[in-house]
Amino acid sequence: MGGSSAGSDVFFSGALLTICLLVLLLLRYYLPLRTTPMYVLVPVFLAISLPASIVLLVPIDLASTAGTDTGGNRGIWLPHRAMLVSWRITYWLTFALTWVILPLLGEYCDAGYRDPKDRFLYALRTNGRYQLITLGSGVVGAIYFIFQNGFDFETMKALVMALAYSWGLVLAIYLMGHGLVALPRSLYRNASISNRLRRLQSQAPNIHEKLTEALDKLDQYESQVVQLKLRKNGITRAFQEWIDELAESSSLPEARGSSISSTSRASTSTVPPVITERYLADLTRKLKRARHAKMRFSDSWDHLVRNAIDTQAILDSAASKRLEFQVSPFAAPAPTFYSRITVLTPYTRYLLHTHVIPLLYYVTSAVFALASVSIIWSEIVKSLDEAKLSIVGLTVVHHPESNRGKIGFAGQFIAGVWLSYMCACAFFSLTEVKIWGNRALVRRGTYLESATWYALQVAKLTVPLSFNFTTFVDPKIYKASSFYLFLGRLIDLTPLGSGFSSFFPIFVLVPVLATSFNLYGKIKNICGFGDLLEDEDDTGDGASVYGAGSWREGRALIDREIHGASGNTLGLAQRGGATSSPPNGGYRDNPPASNGTAGASRRPQARRSVVEDEEDGNFLSDFGTRVKNTFPWFDETEFRRPKWMGGRDGDEGTENSGAAATGTQRREGLARWFGGGPSEGRVRL
Repeated sequence: MGGSSAGSDVFFSGALLTICLLVLLLLRYYLPLRTTPMYVLVPVFLAISLPASIVLLVPIDLASTAGTDTGGNRGIWLPHRAMLVSWRITYWLTFALTWVILPLLGEYCDAGYRDPKDRFLYALRTNGRYQLITLGSGVVGAIYFIFQNGFDFETMKALVMALAYSWGLVLAIYLMGHGLVALPRSLYRNASISNRLRRLQSQAPNIHEKLTEALDKLDQYESQVVQLKLRKNGITRAFQEWIDELAESSSLPEARGSSISSTSRASTSTVPPVITERYLADLTRKLKRARHAKMRFSDSWDHLVRNAIDTQAILDSAASKRLEFQVSPFAAPAPTFYSRITVLTPYTRYLLHTHVIPLLYYVTSAVFALASVSIIWSEIVKSLDEAKLSIVGLTVVHHPESNRGKIGFAGQFIAGVWLSYMCACAFFSLTEVKIWGNRALVRRGTYLESATWYALQVAKLTVPLSFNFTTFVDPKIYKASSFYLFLGRLIDLTPLGSGFSSFFPIFVLVPVLATSFNLYGKIKNICGFGDLLEDEDDTGDGASVYGAGSWREGRALIDREIHGASGNTLGLAQRGGATSSPPNGGYRDNPPASNGTAGASRRPQARRSVVEDEEDGNFLSDFGTRVKNTFPWFDETEFRRPKWMGGRDGDEGTENSGAAATGTQRREGLARWFGGGPSEGRVRL
């Protein structure tokens, strides 16, 4: 393996610099860099950039040990010593961030104490439970490792690395298996414009409800702050300053304090007679979480409404063949320089959004589906010790007839693409599986604890997925790599570790089948908690159209948000633009108090008209309604069915007519022969 690696060194350095720049752009998208503390920004940056460099190191490592002999076809390679040092630095930094630094930092950011020392002690106490569970499992593993290999430093290092790898592999296999199905399916569903709009409308009630709950919870906590501000004269000066800081960051108006007796009766019992440091810290932490929840669901709601407006505009442009997106109050607040540049004409924009982009969705979905099938197949045959049948391995190793299994630059590039797709599926599931509590990524407003948690998951999942990927190729190739000599050798130190690493990945079939056949919905029906694992796009065929999560209600909510800015029941800021009242029949949750009793009496009828106006009738029903509207004298004609068709006699018909006169809804005239429904005096067009 002679030759100089100067060109590879330059490429590797440039690739690392590019990764760092991309990570900075990613952090800038989700975090305000100027106001984010450096003690949070630096660990989060390292926790993302180091795993990203692992995706670069794996193909280079494979080519460095199984590359071609000629410099032109060898690809990017590094000396064995440089690879080993790179793996040591990357792995142990990632390990420290995953298991020590980021968990402690997340609790430190979430703490409500003012003093840094108190926040650090709180983080130690809270994180101690997590560390005790980890140490408990480590004791059991240590007994097995010592029994197998004796007590020495190598055994202890193998124990730590094997346990960390095993826990990471369990989570990575589940998330990757879920993403292998969810990611292509999401692209396929988004290809249909009408189905995309229907899913947005189906998600609207759930997001709207969560936003309302978040606003109510924030209002409740801020009401406690107002109460504390009124009572702060009887407490210490340090607590008075603390309460003043909470009041300054509160969004409640000062006039709220004068009417506190009428608005805080429900929360009076939550304020203790003696104010303690622990109570103020707990209230501060709850306030931070509530503000994050409000920002999270406000961003989700604005994003959903904005997408619904744009999708509806695409559908409406089918007649005119011209597409122009109107300026929406839900658009990005600060227009950039590129947003002012007009490149597409209305017609070319119509072609792009109605033909080109859906086609790209379908093609990308098909490619990703084939890639998912290939990865699942490779996991199965690898567990059966048939690595030569691995599709992933065949695409990476282009010269299997060689004794060394030559891997050139093309094989390196394909290996990087495979590994990136596996990681993308796992990270996509982090945003789809709803079992992470209040954690979420919000543009320019991500909660610091959420940022540390997501960075922790990226660092935790990348190493197991990377080593699992190397096992797709021929064993004589990956067992000669520096990655295996550093990590894999210690994992295979015991029969249990070797068997777990070889056979557990076949359990990727469990999340794959559960996601493919919507087993989460069945779990929800049986146990009642399947909605935590179910996809947001999965509305289910058995969902009631008139239920709380129906698309009809979602459409009414979106229409009310667009056209009813003056009746803002969510407590959001005035969005500008439309100030007219919502249309008659729009959905109303809690009408403004100014409507009084009349608004409360109209609400059931308005809600019912939304459902009735949008009810889809069959062809015969529509035909009968149109005939009835054209010839009104048909209403006065009684066409009774004969008895052999299940008709009633004249007395029953008279009785039915009397019942109709008293207000009972029934089908009349010719419309009842064609399945017509009650019209209540409205003309159906």
